[in-house]
Amino acid sequence: MPYPKQYMIGWICATVADFVAAQTLLDQEHERPEYVSQHDNNGYAFGSIKDHNVVIAVFPDGEYGTSSAAMVARDMLHSFPDIRIGLMVGVAGGAPSPRHDIRLGDVVVSSPRDGIGGVFQYDFGKTIQEQKFQSGGFLNQPPTVLRTAVNGLETKYKMAGHQIEQTIQGALKRNPRLRNNYSRPDASKDKLYRANVIHSDKACCATATGDERPKLVRRPPRTKDDDNPAVHHGLIASANTVMQDALFRDQLSNEKDVLCFETEAAGLMNHFPCLVIRGICYYSDTHKHEEWQGYAAMTAAAYAKDLLCLIAPNKVGAEGKIAEAFNDETNTGLETFKRAKLRHWLSPPGPSTYVNKALEQGRQGSGQLLLQNEAYSSKHPAPRK
Repeated sequence: MPYPKQYMIGWICATVADFVAAQTLLDQEHERPEYVSQHDNNGYAFGSIKDHNVVIAVFPDGEYGTSSAAMVARDMLHSFPDIRIGLMVGVAGGAPSPRHDIRLGDVVVSSPRDGIGGVFQYDFGKTIQEQKFQSGGFLNQPPTVLRTAVNGLETKYKMAGHQIEQTIQGALKRNPRLRNNYSRPDASKDKLYRANVIHSDKACCATATGDERPKLVRRPPRTKDDDNPAVHHGLIASANTVMQDALFRDQLSNEKDVLCFETEAAGLMNHFPCLVIRGICYYSDTHKHEEWQGYAAMTAAAYAKDLLCLIAPNKVGAEGKIAEAFNDETNTGLETFKRAKLRHWLSPPGPSTYVNKALEQGRQGSGQLLLQNEAYSSKHPAPRK
């Protein structure tokens, strides 16, 4: 059983489906270390992938969003201070467009675009009628070692294709109880509705939309020569709430080239710089595709495993500890705050302070002699009533 300091890769999951998928793809499972931080509220799984020791964290039940993600990362770093690189792996809502043929089960990998580090915080901006969305949140990009591995894996996939489906089938063979919920659904279950079609919460899609055919976006089936699932690289949009607005989805897809939407990564990137890997389980609209969640979690986890297999352990060890960078940033912020308070305390009071104090201490009628002086009154006549 490795000691906590021997875990250098932190893998964060938001849901049970993500957590299950991650564990099925470990090459070897480890026992829980004897010690974790007293205030660490995370659930964990431990194991190895190739030559890497990996600690996998999952959110507490019922929690999600950017603030929860930040707390999970913070607790993980307290218990495992030697973590050097991070992964955020799980499901998300896709943003299909004419430029990106994104389908359920596909994988989206965060990749820097147009000066944005791969994750775009869209609830930190504003919308103005008849104008483009104006963003206000800019987040850090993943470490170089991860971005280099992404390019290497993309090249490998282009030349020889990927084995994501085969990896999933191998995991399900070892865990047959998961087949019903984590296998690939039939292609007929992958339906993309037009953006103006709304699905009522109280009805199934067929009942809510009536005759489906005119309301679906027609897409040709993928052929044997196509990667299926496909892997897409680009911008991931993150916010504190789930995206269920197809019109706004399409707006951000058109203006920012967003590939998918999720609810955790924006809470991580500036304090736990990581690569975000998402399996697509719905289309960021009101139409639920719950049968795809398990499989989408598996495709994201399978990609993450392939990525780690490309990274040499010494490359990971050469990276700085995330916890130290986080503490340095926290200490710098605290020091800046203390200096600001001290500067305020030492600064002389403003002129209004002296005026108010003089008025408080002055005797009644003082100053009248000046006002009654002819030289003063000639230059400063009394205001008309």
